[in-house]
Amino acid sequence: MAADTSRSVTEAAAGETTLAGRGPGRTTAKTAGNAAGSGGAGTTGSPRGRIGRALATHWYAWAMVAPVVLVLGVIVGWPLVRGVYLSLTNASERNVARTIGVRHIEATYEFVGFDNYAAVLGDPVFWQRLVWTVMWTVACVSVTFALGLGLATVLNRQFRGRAAYRMALILPWAVPGFVSVFAWRFLFNRDNGILNKILDGGGISAVPWLDDPTWAKLSVIAVNVWLGVPFMMVALLGGLQSIPGELYEAAEMDGAGPWQRFRHITLPGLRAVSMTVILLSTIWTFNMFPVIFLLTRGGPGDSTEILVTQAFRQAFIASPRDFAGSATWGVLILGLLMIFALVYRRSLRKQGEVW
Repeated sequence: MAADTSRSVTEAAAGETTLAGRGPGRTTAKTAGNAAGSGGAGTTGSPRGRIGRALATHWYAWAMVAPVVLVLGVIVGWPLVRGVYLSLTNASERNVARTIGVRHIEATYEFVGFDNYAAVLGDPVFWQRLVWTVMWTVACVSVTFALGLGLATVLNRQFRGRAAYRMALILPWAVPGFVSVFAWRFLFNRDNGILNKILDGGGISAVPWLDDPTWAKLSVIAVNVWLGVPFMMVALLGGLQSIPGELYEAAEMDGAGPWQRFRHITLPGLRAVSMTVILLSTIWTFNMFPVIFLLTRGGPGDSTEILVTQAFRQAFIASPRDFAGSATWGVLILGLLMIFALVYRRSLRKQGEVW
């Protein structure tokens, strides 16, 4: 009897030692079972529980965000859904609902599925517009980034009148876009434009800036670069000012030249900012309607027509207006930009960037 008692005490002591060795973070099977029983349909495992806890914890933030989400849903979400639906129909000016005097005519357009997409993708015009749109976007973003980086590097140094130069270079960004485009249209005028007057004074014949397809493409690129450089410069200047100056001092003490410091310190330090501004600039330029439409209206002919101006032309200028075709072009533009953003994001992740 005494032996049994001793063995029981020994086993109990061993059990306590084992439990103590497991640490405070481990639980017994009974405790774990109770926890599982209470949390199986509770807040830990189910998505509904996580959402409930998030709402309970951050209800104030959700309340602040809700009006913005609602407004965006009405302004952006509903037109987007409506556009996708119209792209699957044969809606045009002739068969949509309309009111003539006191008479209301109901809509008679029909659902046609993906026929519009097949027609657009099979049309050589779409691929011509796509090629020029890509060329226009790449040219504008490349030149804008190069000029913005150069100006930001210069303005990041200490020199007299730096504030005045910064204000002067930011000025194009402050002027409304349509005002800037109309000003450039006057400068590019073949007969009375200031640029051709200057060339004429130097004995150079007038340049058909907006009348020749090649010169028109160069002109719209130049105007868009002029409008985009201030944003690129300001963003990259902020990135330059966030790079610690000690890195440059240490590199200079080690004998690194200006190009080596720029290559191994400046460019890596600007990688995060550069990736963001390049993405934004690409999306904006791809959809840059005002510069093309107000400067050349897609001309001469259709040489400067991009995807977004073509979609506008079908919906508001063509006769009869093709709402389904315009919506199809818009959905394809959105799809192309989404694919680009996904590929861009994946490439950033491969480089170790988080976005």
